[in-house]
Amino acid sequence: MRWWPFRSERKALTDEQILELLGGGASTSSGISVSPDTALCVPAVAAAVRTISEACAALPCRVTQIADDGTETPVRSHPAQTLICGEANDWTSSFELTRSLVADALTRDQGGLAWVNWLRDAPVEVIRFRPGVITADYDADGSGRPTYRINGRPVPAQEIIHVRSTFDKCPVTLCREAIGTAIAMERHAARLFGRGARPGGIIRTAKGLGDQGVRKMLTGWRAAQEGADNAGKTAVLWDGAEWQPMTLSSVDAQFQQLRIFQIQEVCRAFNIPSILVGELSRATWSNSAEMQRLFLMLCLEPWLLALEGALRRALFRPEDRRAFAIRFERDDFSKVDLKVLATAISSLISSRVLNPNEARDWLDMPPYEAGNEFANPNTGASQPNQPDQPDDGDGDDDDA
Repeated sequence: MRWWPFRSERKALTDEQILELLGGGASTSSGISVSPDTALCVPAVAAAVRTISEACAALPCRVTQIADDGTETPVRSHPAQTLICGEANDWTSSFELTRSLVADALTRDQGGLAWVNWLRDAPVEVIRFRPGVITADYDADGSGRPTYRINGRPVPAQEIIHVRSTFDKCPVTLCREAIGTAIAMERHAARLFGRGARPGGIIRTAKGLGDQGVRKMLTGWRAAQEGADNAGKTAVLWDGAEWQPMTLSSVDAQFQQLRIFQIQEVCRAFNIPSILVGELSRATWSNSAEMQRLFLMLCLEPWLLALEGALRRALFRPEDRRAFAIRFERDDFSKVDLKVLATAISSLISSRVLNPNEARDWLDMPPYEAGNEFANPNTGASQPNQPDQPDDGDGDDDDA
């Protein structure tokens, strides 16, 4: 029988939870209220969250057993293996679970939270509730020890997967001002191109038109010139009226550059290269591969380590944590560039760091006979099962 923690208890809500329930967020200097939902309406924020969360979730994950000498061996029969590389529960795959945990940690200060259902000393399912159902409160003594509740009911920390961001603040909170500015620019651009209402100049007339004449002139002008469908049409003036074009201010002239800068600001907050969210103004063939490597090292690696730690705490009993671990396979990123991967494997085999079967296992290929020998395939004398070379009598070492 599974325990189901749905019984609610009354508990005071935090300011962040109240704002989230009301659909609002903290106000910024631009006058825009930024919440997790409104932040995701910014394409750069949505792209950064998707790129990081889906990249983490797409990597293969496995349970390993740690030997006394520190070596790790995959354990496919462990109950946790199915939860992290298969189905987390009856309606959620492991990919969806990991993606949601990382996305919550990127957008909400509480982090990514999920409950592990234990039955007979084994984890049987992992459930990620909607934000706000699971809460984490921290001890007032400053130790940082959390107390978890589901619908107000206390739950042991052993049963909670908790993925937290740096500084205990999510990137959306840390770059709220930059996101608010990006939203303000997006709205300005929408009004500018949607209405076509920004005056490119003014109409001067030598004689007064009166209120009625002004209304008629504005009505005719808007009908002929305003809106995206009328852009570029020839304007016709009457009664000696003159058109005086207006010059762009320095802010208007740099509007596109300012929008690109805001995209880069958002990427800095998420610690992600801007080319991965579609900002390609500085992308080249040579630096794209380097940016991908930096993305793995500086952005994904900390999140993967946080995931491994959070899953290990919740899916293993305290007495088993020394003997078992959870590992994400980073090798999938090196497999994207086949040429680089082939060169690396060839160099490792030639230098006898890897044998052919170890390299084939790296590529998820079956081993072959005599593939466990460490030999340099580029020199015939070092091949396995080869007869010794005869001495030609000159006293020299032929293998040198």
